[in-house]
Amino acid sequence: MAKFVLAGKADCPYYAKAELLADVLQRKLPDFHIHKISVHPSDWKKWLEDTCSSNGWKHSSSPIVWRELIDRGGKGMLLGGFNDFLEHAQGYYGITSDMNSDLMIQIAADNQQTKELCMEEEIHRQRSIRPLHIWISSALSPICYSLIPQLFTPELFPGLPTFSLHLMDAGGSEEILQGLKMETEDLALHQLHEPICESNDEQDDKDHMVSQVAERFRCYGQLIEANAQKDVRVIVAGDSFVNLKCSLLIENAPSVNPHNFVAMATQLEYEAKTHLAQKLLVKTADITKVIVWGNISGIYHIDLQRAKVFRYDGAIWGPDGFSQQVLEMIYDWKWLETDLMSLVHKHHTTISSKTKNATAISTTNGIMTILRAWNNDASPEDVFSLGVISTGQFGIPAGLVFSMPVSFRNGHWSVRSDVTVTDELRLKLDACADELRKVSTRSLKNKCVKCQCIVWSIYKPFFKQS
Repeated sequence: MAKFVLAGKADCPYYAKAELLADVLQRKLPDFHIHKISVHPSDWKKWLEDTCSSNGWKHSSSPIVWRELIDRGGKGMLLGGFNDFLEHAQGYYGITSDMNSDLMIQIAADNQQTKELCMEEEIHRQRSIRPLHIWISSALSPICYSLIPQLFTPELFPGLPTFSLHLMDAGGSEEILQGLKMETEDLALHQLHEPICESNDEQDDKDHMVSQVAERFRCYGQLIEANAQKDVRVIVAGDSFVNLKCSLLIENAPSVNPHNFVAMATQLEYEAKTHLAQKLLVKTADITKVIVWGNISGIYHIDLQRAKVFRYDGAIWGPDGFSQQVLEMIYDWKWLETDLMSLVHKHHTTISSKTKNATAISTTNGIMTILRAWNNDASPEDVFSLGVISTGQFGIPAGLVFSMPVSFRNGHWSVRSDVTVTDELRLKLDACADELRKVSTRSLKNKCVKCQCIVWSIYKPFFKQS
């Protein structure tokens, strides 16, 4: 079976003549098959260069013809241009073409008109598709290999059938990023409209210097301000300067509601639950309502005033759903005051030293927990720790992004008002706020001199239509 590919500029008369010859061959020869590729004149040069480069060919004119040898375990074999195709047809099949010049020009004009109509239809089709745009920075982090498949969990984004996934990693390898894109395509997800690798010339913020982090996230905020719909939602997650990054995004996207930016403290919350569960000999899921206050990647405080334990094997038992206060079940106050904080502080490092990787699974779980609560109704009884913009609640300075207890309802979060701030807790919150102010002051000394980065954390729902 002969399999050929014919490609050319849509307005090329010789491509039109080669098309006619190919049609004749296909009609007369049952084992002759040809695939045609009509390329718009403005795209032809780059398309031809890319095709020849990927196949190791040399060809500079329209049309180009090659024979597919895939079924024989090899790549395509270049035949050449129109004259080479004509000689091949005459020599092997005894068939020639007698199209005159006027007809060649007429068909070439029709081809270009048809190509432009097809392009317009494709543009209209693309515009009619309104996918949810999800942007992920640091896409080459091990966390993303765990996160990406879970983003397409049914009902995570209710009522939104398609998604465009934008992948970026500042300073990362473009080749590896393309590999991640290919792996994402291999998931064969019906909801995935397209994965896109976003180009970037920016260097990574090595050693997590405040100046470089500040510059980058100012740029991200400016790009959100310029390009995003005003109901965009952003989750900032990571190990360094999480509150500062969220604050810079809010500052540089003034037309977006500050409530649409949050910093994730869920992972710290779950790590504290793990150590409490081990102390009480229960499962981690049996501990609830732990609160994390303050600077998520700096000075923070773990508050157990509302924490509960289920299925605790103690003196008092109850039916399913029965719980007891954690503070009433743990009598070791030294452990609560010092050891617990120390264990949580070391938790990340301990896992990374054993796995030689970032805490990918737990970080992914934290992100997914927030997404589910934000996009779906969570129970009003559920308590989440989230870095959000302060408006002066609990005496925390207004304008600081500060981790505090919140609940979700109808797609919005609100700060819990049923929390008691004692004098002892006030001192701890003040220490957290002082550190955040110092970090913020340091970042203000740095100016954004050049903005080439074009992606941010997780992004909802649509780009402005151009």
